[in-house]
Amino acid sequence: MNSFVGIDVSKAQLDVSIRPSGERIQVTNSEDGITQLTARLTALAPTLIVLEATGGYQATVVASLGLAKLAVAVVNPRQVRDFAKATGRLAKTDLLDADVLAHFGEVIRPNPKPLLDEEMLALEALFTRRRQVVEMITAETNRLAQARKSVRPSIKAHINFLKRELQDINRDMDEALRRSPLWREQEDLVRSVPGIGRVTSTTLLVGLPELGRLNRKQIAALVGVAPLNRDSGMFRGKRSIWGGRASVRAVLYMATLVATRYNPTIRSFYQRLCASGKAKKVALTACMRKLLTILNAMVRSKTPWQALPVSNAQDSC
Repeated sequence: MNSFVGIDVSKAQLDVSIRPSGERIQVTNSEDGITQLTARLTALAPTLIVLEATGGYQATVVASLGLAKLAVAVVNPRQVRDFAKATGRLAKTDLLDADVLAHFGEVIRPNPKPLLDEEMLALEALFTRRRQVVEMITAETNRLAQARKSVRPSIKAHINFLKRELQDINRDMDEALRRSPLWREQEDLVRSVPGIGRVTSTTLLVGLPELGRLNRKQIAALVGVAPLNRDSGMFRGKRSIWGGRASVRAVLYMATLVATRYNPTIRSFYQRLCASGKAKKVALTACMRKLLTILNAMVRSKTPWQALPVSNAQDSC
């Protein structure tokens, strides 16, 4: 019998629900608790385990379950909450949330997260820390503009410290990438595309491990650059993008802005769309999707940009 597991993750505890048996388990979110849970679920061999992305608290349990070769999907909390409302579950507790996650996995069947090895986990941790440091630099810079003279030296000193920390993290990320032959190969492929720099390549490889494993429609939907219909009855709304992985989409947006100037394929595509009357924002979104499709095809075929015919960008899978 197929079984589906939902795990609600908090800082201190893991609440687990198993369908269709209805069994519930509670363990601490610690090394001992995660080891105990992993052994229990390995014996059960569920079809799918579903967790929400919870600001990093889920990282250790996801790694443990993945290394045990269990199918694990990390999903967007908003999707799960919408599913709960659609099924009439309005109450919210940790155990009820675990029930909803198990039900979500049984009905929706989200794609499992690819297994992350130790090097990948270390790089993911560095990348997460880098994003946090960048956010702190931005926040402190904004405070500096409004700060009184008496506290400005303190804020400036903190900004300088954070910038040095950012340099150290960037160096560590580069070294981590270069230590792994597989990562080095994939990074070299991605960096061969005009408009793709170190930050974009690292974000794609860490934040989008499915790159090269899905078809063009799936990868576009995963990142959130696939246009969604907004039609009802006789009403025909504008297509728009929504959901997906915001951190990946943000760096893809910046890379596409550069590519519309320096990447000949993307530049000509962008100019053609604008000439046909498309709004610049719409044209840029289409270019984001096209650039992502090209990258997906390149990683799958292990073909660098220079050797990739333009026709191959339209992944036919």
